Amino acid sequence: MAGEIEDAIERADREAFTKEPPKTLKGQVGFLIKQFGSAKAVAQEIGVTADSVNRYRRGARKHARADVAAKIDDAVGKRWQPLVRKRRQKQASTSTGITVETRARFGYTAPVGTTDDGRFRRLTVHLPPQYARRLFDARDAGASDQQMRGIIAEGFKEVYFQDGGGRAMGLTDVEINDIDYLDLDY
Repeated sequence: MAGEIEDAIERADREAFTKEPPKTLKGQVGFLIKQFGSAKAVAQEIGVTADSVNRYRRGARKHARADVAAKIDDAVGKRWQPLVRKRRQKQASTSTGITVETRARFGYTAPVGTTDDGRFRRLTVHLPPQYARRLFDARDAGASDQQMRGIIAEGFKEVYFQDGGGRAMGLTDVEINDIDYLDLDY
């Protein structure tokens, strides 16, 4: 199951579409058959029989069960316009960076005499391109959600908590816990 960070990357990617994906069941299944190469492969992906996939493709069935329709939507969204996604991710990784908006509990280790109580914060922070590159590379390498949280937390530590080296220099080990929501934009 995908984690919160991977889901946020997927949502941000979908915002980049220059052309809307197919809306009809027939159009979606036709697209998936082109992507997978056969009705059997599509059937395995969405959890139905190859005969059902062919019925959807021909238009003999106009509507799929709700759970199957959701799987079809998800499969189409993940495969729609891969070059547009790659172009935007490359731009974020090399020049524009990534904006993270979240409401989460942040925990951290701070020097003696200061508070290190973790508390919910709502933050919108623009992280430099190197964090976008690390985040995309980690996701492509199959990193866990916890590892990707660590990359974002490190960026928050540098950019937000330490203000690029201008304050809170004794702050170490920032962690993101209890994410209420997290959205990315790039």
